[in-house]
Amino acid sequence: CKGNHPSPRPPRASLGVPGKMHPKPPLLLLLFFAAGEAAGTSLTATPTKLTQSDQEIKIRWSDLPSPDGLDHVAIYSPPSSSDRDFLGYIFLNGSASWRSGRGELTLPRLPNLRAPYQFRLFRWPAKEYSYHHVDHDGNPLPHGRHRVALSGEVAFAGSAARPEQVHLAFADRADEMRVMFVCADAVKRAVRYGLEKEEEKGWTEVGTEVRTYEQKHMCDAPANDSVGWRHPGFVFDGLMNGLEPGRRYFYKVGSDPGGWSETYSFISRDSEANETIAFLFGDMGTYVPYNTYIRTQDESLSTVKWILRDIEAVGDKPAFISHIGDISYARGYAWVWDHFFSQIEPIAANTPYHVCIGNHEYDWPSQPWKPSWSTYGKDGGGECGIPYSVKFRMPGNSVLPTGNGAPDTRNLYYSFDSGVVHFVYMSTETNFVQGSNQHNFLKADLEKVNRSRTPFVVFQGHRPMYTSSNEARDFAMRQQMIQHLEPLLVMYNVTLALWGHVHRYERFCPMKNSQCLNTSSSFIYPGAPVHVVIGMAGQDWQPIWQPRRDHPDVPIFPQPGISMYRGGEFGYTKLVATREKLTLMYVGNHDGQVHDMVEIFSGQTSTEASATEAVNQTKLGSGTSTKLKISPLYLEIGGSVMLALLLGFALGFLLRKKREAAQWTPVKNEES
Repeated sequence: CKGNHPSPRPPRASLGVPGKMHPKPPLLLLLFFAAGEAAGTSLTATPTKLTQSDQEIKIRWSDLPSPDGLDHVAIYSPPSSSDRDFLGYIFLNGSASWRSGRGELTLPRLPNLRAPYQFRLFRWPAKEYSYHHVDHDGNPLPHGRHRVALSGEVAFAGSAARPEQVHLAFADRADEMRVMFVCADAVKRAVRYGLEKEEEKGWTEVGTEVRTYEQKHMCDAPANDSVGWRHPGFVFDGLMNGLEPGRRYFYKVGSDPGGWSETYSFISRDSEANETIAFLFGDMGTYVPYNTYIRTQDESLSTVKWILRDIEAVGDKPAFISHIGDISYARGYAWVWDHFFSQIEPIAANTPYHVCIGNHEYDWPSQPWKPSWSTYGKDGGGECGIPYSVKFRMPGNSVLPTGNGAPDTRNLYYSFDSGVVHFVYMSTETNFVQGSNQHNFLKADLEKVNRSRTPFVVFQGHRPMYTSSNEARDFAMRQQMIQHLEPLLVMYNVTLALWGHVHRYERFCPMKNSQCLNTSSSFIYPGAPVHVVIGMAGQDWQPIWQPRRDHPDVPIFPQPGISMYRGGEFGYTKLVATREKLTLMYVGNHDGQVHDMVEIFSGQTSTEASATEAVNQTKLGSGTSTKLKISPLYLEIGGSVMLALLLGFALGFLLRKKREAAQWTPVKNEES
């Protein structure tokens, strides 16, 4: 639907100010385009009322004289927007019949921006194709000067106040579940929920809080100018409480006057569960079905599709989603957030969706903490964390003032238990060095983990501590993370450290001071975390792998010894943990199959069945040689049994029972 942008594209130019006006064209040229409009060029968009069943919008035009490859339809909401303040555009050459002066284009259903859409057809003379006004990828942007035709409005049928963008999250208590949604007004809304699918069977109703933010709260352009700003609506926040553990609940949100959402369901958190399931990734972004000012992430649709498949396969087991930074990639263009939440609603309305902050949610020129060694720039597009802070609400209450009178930045660092795993989230964009509030929180949180209840700890943040990608600009920051954060991860026996920012998948060995402690893909926890970069969920921009000075010949980018697996395919990871073992699997979007896996044993094996499973577990690999690794704990048990046997056959019966109880759990190691 986006049409074909003229090519080949000249070298990328620096990004200009969207909407910048250019010198006026000659009067004769203006008269020519006015004549074209008077000649009766028509533009229509249907349906004019979008119902829940309508999944696309048809755009048709006819009687366009002398069509050109740069002619395009621009998209607007609200209809009062000026010609230069479009949301995006599609070229007419996306239609097979465009050269005839008539054609048809199809757009997938667009998100409800709480205002109607309108479409406008423009000419774009080639001589006005300017590299002083370009998009994020260096392509010239339309200037909205030569309008030929405009459509009628396309509005959403029913109440404009109906809830949209429904998504769940864990709250501070295990018997709670938070639900958030967006409406066009701030009128009172509620949440109704219960164990039975039919509302009449004893559903509970709870009220909601409501928040929003204004254009004046944005910190920089484009978020605070007319090109990027659209009102976000009103964000409602309801807390379902008193939930029984591990049960399926049904719920809906809204009000009788304004309308209700459809009925969704979720599995409540069970703090005593002996299994944990999670889907984890970073840098997913948003699919937008038209050209716009910034690069958008088409592959994010596949990530959502495959995760939805896996969630449905989980059935009635509790699970959650973890998105570790660079959430929507809106970068100051407000409506991209609406696209994002509409895109994730099929999974997030039924499965808790957790986030941590990334550079594209937050970074801006005058952010409060910006040490000399940081690479904090303008990646947030002037949002300074405010849409992220209002549209999500994570457990805990970590906040940081923006410093300019805008709402505080929230959801910076927090933790929760899910089954047998303790999950910790940090902010790599705010102060994390020793002595900071965040560092103090992380230390105190890790100190009090109950390892008998949660034998595994998973630590997550956006920018990676370790990567073999050629991210030279972040080198100093990674050194600060190794200095200030790695001692905590090692001291408190963190199992996994997951990172985004680099748009690839890469699994490292268990790391301490840049040294490997184990090169297997299946092992008993060795005393330091396995680091995994999981920023491959949608964003496609990626530097090359890091060169190696000790490898001057081709190929010059081999994996370093600390990197166990790395790849450039899009995908996500799935975590499954029991009390005995945590397994992290990398699923590729190109086929939905597992392409890498690591197994980490806790040493808390409790049954003969789990011991057998540990021995027989199949792993991905190339059939390389293996050997057994037996933990000191099991050697002690075996030694005790042998000593008991030497005491005499008089206790033979008891000794046999004792030997049967002392099961070894040999774990296969792959030798690299």
